[in-house]
Parts: sequence; structure tokens; C-alpha cells
Amino acid sequence: MKFTFTDKKVTLPKKVHEYAEKKIGKLERYFQTESEAAVVFSVEKGRNNVELTIRSGGTILRTAESTADMFASIDTAVADIERQLRRHKTRLEKRLRKDAFVRSAEEDVSFVPVEEEGEEESFTPVRTKRFPIKPMAVEEAILQMELVGHTFFAFRNEDAGGAFAVVYKRNNGGYGLIEDDA
Repeated sequence: MKFTFTDKKVTLPKKVHEYAEKKIGKLERYFQTESEAAVVFSVEKGRNNVELTIRSGGTILRTAESTADMFASIDTAVADIERQLRRHKTRLEKRLRKDAFVRSAEEDVSFVPVEEEGEEESFTPVRTKRFPIKPMAVEEAILQMELVGHTFFAFRNEDAGGAFAVVYKRNNGGYGLIEDDA
């Protein structure tokens, strides 16, 4: 598994990155292809935040966790990814390894956070994401949306000749689909 660590507004000791690499590396057993893990660490209002995104083949898993302890945030993020994998086990069966769902022991460590400075509000985007918009079926787009933990997902609808589309979670339950009529 390839790792990319980003520390925002915080200076973390090397042992935090090593701990995250060890914990997140255990998720590698779920994937058939080489996977990439992007981990963003930050501290806001005394809370230690971890954003974890794992890409393997065409599958993207994402979670964001916030606790009072950085190590606990890492543990919670890894547990959340495992929960997503187990919840969607039948749908992901073809993409994951057959022996992927075997549990392992965990260890506990504590961490003291670094305080942050005040921040001004801005009307510019704070994050820009670029990713290839792949053709897929609506059902697969809903699965991808669930795996990344978002309320919407943009894709090219292969059932509509590759037209741009967005699936989203409705407030009253269920899913919605927005399609380009061009």
C-alpha cells in the first residue's frame, strides 16, 4: 500500500505517521490490486481530525474522524473503513480478496495535540478535487457514493450513453438521480 500523509495546521511526530501506516496497512488484505492511502491530519478547536481516502482499482473508500486523541482518530477511521467494507461485502465481493474479512488484534496508544491559531473566513474554495469521471451503472454510482461517505456522486451514466449524471441521497430516504438531457 502506498501512503501519502498531509499535516494541516499541525506538526506531528514521526511515530504518528508510523502508527497510521501500521494500522491502515492492515486494510491492504481487503484489496486485490495495489492500493493508495491518502491521510490528512489536522487539529481544529482541540479536536484531532483524520481524513482517510483509500483508492484501489476503481473503488474509493473515504472517511473522516475527529476525537480528542490523534491515535484514537486513526483507530476510528480504520474501523469505519472496515465497517464500510463489511456493510457492502456482497456488492464488493468481486473486487476484494476472498480471505479479506478476517479480524486482527488492535493496540492502544495516546497522543497530545498541538494547538492551532485563529483562522479567517474566506469566500474562495478551500479544497479542489480532480478525479476521472468514469462511465458506470447507476447502482455502482450509488455504491461508490456510499463508500466515500458523501451525499452525492458525479459519474457518466453508461445506461444513457455516457451522459453526465449525479446520484444523491434524498432527505426522506432513498436516492435521486440527476441526468444531463443533452
